[in-house]
Amino acid sequence: MRTLAIETGTPASSVAIGEGTALRAMSVNVDFRGHVSFLVPAIDFCLNQAGWTPSDIELVAVDVGPGPYTGLRAGVATAQAFAAAVGAQMAPVSSLTVIALRAATGHRRIWPVVDMRRGQVAVAPYRPLPGGVAPDGSAEVVRPEDFKAILESEPGDSLVVGDWQVLPDSTWTGLHRVRRGRPRYPSAETLLEIADMYQRHDNLIAARDIRPKYMREPDVQINWKSFRSEGAWPDA
Repeated sequence: MRTLAIETGTPASSVAIGEGTALRAMSVNVDFRGHVSFLVPAIDFCLNQAGWTPSDIELVAVDVGPGPYTGLRAGVATAQAFAAAVGAQMAPVSSLTVIALRAATGHRRIWPVVDMRRGQVAVAPYRPLPGGVAPDGSAEVVRPEDFKAILESEPGDSLVVGDWQVLPDSTWTGLHRVRRGRPRYPSAETLLEIADMYQRHDNLIAARDIRPKYMREPDVQINWKSFRSEGAWPDA
């Protein structure tokens, strides 16, 4: 199945197209604020590289989070609009799953990390399986000290992957059964692989049913009380 994959859950935005798990073209951009301006040119570039037109795409895979609000909103909105325009089905994938799938471990429990800003990270446990990973608990947004407490309570060995560099050095003090590794960011190429698994297990959905998993309020919010007090709206 010809697939478009869109990844904007972290600063490393990427777009990939492929047939099944075979990558045909990919574009990557690392920028905390460049998601919107990157996406449409990147999609056009990948389609041109493969010699495809938008109507050739049968499936659109997108990272639905968790992750910072602005990036996820850009990726999900673009993916929904594209899928709706060409009549493609969609595969919504967690950013944590995309990171965990690329982690190199034989037996350690995997903890992917996504920077949520404001001193918080999103984490979730995964267990390694032959040829893949499986969720082993719920995703949650925590502060560094809370994540350290979670790792301290682990009975076995752990592997932390993703954007663990944003955590303070004190997070790792005394954690003798914890290793840190790659990848740092999720990739659209891995989204293609997961989307192929979704397709084979008939786990696809319609564009209108996609919902991002922000897991908290956006960083920028309107102070409605102040807005009204400055006379922007007349009192009723």
